[in-house]
Amino acid sequence: MRIKTKQEVPNIKVPLVNDAQWSLNEQSPQHFTMVVFYRGLHCPVCKSYLEQLQKHVDDFSDKGIHIIAISADSEEHAKKAYEDWEVNDVPMGYDYAIEDAEKWGLYISKGIKSDEPERFFEPGLFLIRPDGTLYSASIQSMPFARPDFDEVLKGVSYIIKEDYPARGAA
Repeated sequence: MRIKTKQEVPNIKVPLVNDAQWSLNEQSPQHFTMVVFYRGLHCPVCKSYLEQLQKHVDDFSDKGIHIIAISADSEEHAKKAYEDWEVNDVPMGYDYAIEDAEKWGLYISKGIKSDEPERFFEPGLFLIRPDGTLYSASIQSMPFARPDFDEVLKGVSYIIKEDYPARGAA
């Protein structure tokens, strides 16, 4: 199943590592909410990727974009990632159900190493308009080749300047 651009996306409700709650339907960004799904604490590529996101938190905010990173990790694992990784300004949601991740079209993997969860989802990056519709999606079947945040920022600058429409809904 795949959500097409311009279609309403499923709501997301997740607990955050700072003991707050986050809901996609409650977001009111100027331009987009960027949802970054990541594999979890066990993934060194995720660590590096979210640390890169941390370097751009202010850049995304300046462009009118809310951000969140979400995993299926337990509270304990999510809080450990938050403490151990350099991601102090990245809102991190956890305990997101595999079944809900499937609604977003994310790939699901079975753990093959002792430190991996039994099941987890692979990465995805989604830009969602303030009206709750999908603008763009990037979905991976493994931890590599994720969108570069510098490129996402360049793209968003162009999108905003040119009022570029969502593509891929045909």
